[in-house]
Amino acid sequence: MTELRSVSISGELLLDMHSLNNEAAEGNQQITRMVHIVNQDGELAVVNAVSGDMLKHIQAEHLHALAKTRGLPLCAGCRVFDANRVNKDTEFIDALPTDDYTEGLDRLIQHCAVDDAEGILVTAGKRSMARKSTVEFGWLVGLPDRTRTESYFHVKYDPRSRGEGSGDETGANVGQNIFYRPASSGVYAAVCTIEVSRIGWNDLSREYAIPDADRKARVKSVLESVALTFIEPAGAQRNTQNPHILGFRGVVSVSTGPVPAPTVSPLSTDFRAQVEAIAEQLNRSWPGSVTVHGFDSLSEFSRVMTDLAEAV
Repeated sequence: MTELRSVSISGELLLDMHSLNNEAAEGNQQITRMVHIVNQDGELAVVNAVSGDMLKHIQAEHLHALAKTRGLPLCAGCRVFDANRVNKDTEFIDALPTDDYTEGLDRLIQHCAVDDAEGILVTAGKRSMARKSTVEFGWLVGLPDRTRTESYFHVKYDPRSRGEGSGDETGANVGQNIFYRPASSGVYAAVCTIEVSRIGWNDLSREYAIPDADRKARVKSVLESVALTFIEPAGAQRNTQNPHILGFRGVVSVSTGPVPAPTVSPLSTDFRAQVEAIAEQLNRSWPGSVTVHGFDSLSEFSRVMTDLAEAV
């Protein structure tokens, strides 16, 4: 298999009329996620954003579906996409050795492809064990002056308004629940890194805990799950505010050597040129280690990620 060390994605995702990440509700007003950032000119701005936690959950959901389809090993929790994952598998946890952390980590990696790739903190039973994730997402951050959030008036339908009427003698609209729901549109900066070489890797023994054929299947599924995250960004309010995805442009950098695949935030207007320039400098010391693939649409991004998955 092609030995990928890491893959990084830097891109501008154009989303319209979405409400993927909300903070809370105050009265009849739903509050969307807003964050404070500093732009490339050092100026403060408040913009709409989707948390990395939300993106990671979306990616894990896609990985779960791919793993089930391909028959990859899953723990009891991951089989039903339980948030506790391997901690729900009490028989497996109880059987882990309490005197050999390295062997326990080997067994954890072998036992579940999702826990291997997504990371896990084992807290059940008598054993405490941590596995660092191989997939990292930054916040999906709206570009200042190119992202807007508005609040829209909604009212719960009341069939009494047609017929006997829904008002009482005071004129109040009994049963008509009025509420306000946000929707955001704009260009969002996305950054993601996949530590491909750590999939199936035991960080303590410094060896792979699974055979190459099993690693290949897991790497392929992880790469595809990340691509699907941007093709179908699941989240809140999708039943009536499924986001309009108008475009995705950016770069995918790939490292096959000892250096990491570079990424630069699309909050910088010249992020593509910067990633290419960093790759050029890294290749001066490690020739051919880093390649950069540009894309100007979601279909081109899908092709780049599919090519990487097929080359594994």
